[in-house]
Amino acid sequence: MSRLLPHPLLSLALTLTWLLLNAPPTPGNVLLALAVGLAVPAVMRALEPRPVRLRAPSAIARLIGIFLYDMVRSNIDVARVVLNPRPCERRTGFITVPLELREPAGLTVLAVILTATPGTLWVQYDSDTGCLLLHVLDFTEDSDWEARIKDRYERPLLEIFAGVSA
Repeated sequence: MSRLLPHPLLSLALTLTWLLLNAPPTPGNVLLALAVGLAVPAVMRALEPRPVRLRAPSAIARLIGIFLYDMVRSNIDVARVVLNPRPCERRTGFITVPLELREPAGLTVLAVILTATPGTLWVQYDSDTGCLLLHVLDFTEDSDWEARIKDRYERPLLEIFAGVSA
């Protein structure tokens, strides 16, 4: 049964939505709605992520604290840049950060953290080289963004997802 209907509620919702959008319910529409309701969840099953075992609860708590602190600090910094009436001497830039982290769930969390933090944006990740391309709003040559990302975010994520101790 689970192979035919891997997600029964999704199948039902798709079938009903199809029928509602294609009123009146003719026999052809009903058959097509059933086909969509059965086929889409079966195809989507291939996209289901594998289970992830989280380790190091202390690293999770530490990462949440670091993220919340950085979020508040970055919001204040970006507000200063945006609300400053004088022309800004800050410049944006791109940096490349080589990552040790290869776990897809860990990379997803890192992408969310970096993109949700004002002033940084995850642009691209090369899975072959493990390099991350990051856009930074306040880019200066002397600031070490690579060390900041690796120490503050990647190290706890390695503990959480790969069991690597810091």
